[in-house]
Amino acid sequence: MKLDHPHIIDEGGLAFHIGELKGSRITYNFQKMLVYLEAKGKLMFGKKFKIHEDDHDVLSALCNYIVRDYQGCKKHGLDPNKGLMLTGPVGCGKTSLIRLLRFLVPYQRPYSVIPSRNLVFGFNHIGFKTIEDYGSSDYFCFDDIGVEPMGRYFGKDCNVMGEILLSRYELFVGSKVRTHCTTNLNAGELEAYYGKRVRRRMRQMFNLVAFDKKSKDKRS
Repeated sequence: MKLDHPHIIDEGGLAFHIGELKGSRITYNFQKMLVYLEAKGKLMFGKKFKIHEDDHDVLSALCNYIVRDYQGCKKHGLDPNKGLMLTGPVGCGKTSLIRLLRFLVPYQRPYSVIPSRNLVFGFNHIGFKTIEDYGSSDYFCFDDIGVEPMGRYFGKDCNVMGEILLSRYELFVGSKVRTHCTTNLNAGELEAYYGKRVRRRMRQMFNLVAFDKKSKDKRS
């Protein structure tokens, strides 16, 4: 990707034109974005990776969001100033898509995808510095929230991800820094695990984008 051609992404020796540049504005082409995402997915996850037609509605919402197409976001009921909460059943492809999505906009500051269980392991090892490190700065997507174990440091239990989300809420309110998450859980299950206070903050922080509950497992 050249700075003067942000609509063209070089990948594996090929140039993918995902839109047209008109003045300072890019008009993105959804079908061409899908072609690029599948090609990038094969490079990242192996030749069996495939963009499924059943997921096009979800991908349309995600693509409109990540390229900050305000009309497209409005159509999907998304606020481009909030983060993403991508939900769906186990194996539907949430993690793969959230990892791929950032490559559509290489000129934007990227977010790192961090498994939530890793944050708990970090807390168990070094304590509250983990919450400070991941709660106070940078751009993150926390993968698989709500199923991580409770943290424990020097005999004290801590809902590590809940504390990080509360810190990220303050970061969102104060500095407009967006956070993304993926989860297999529904709203009630998240509230049961994190409590009402965290759940209220999550409603303010995130756009909900959901796979169909009957989405097939793509891991096989």
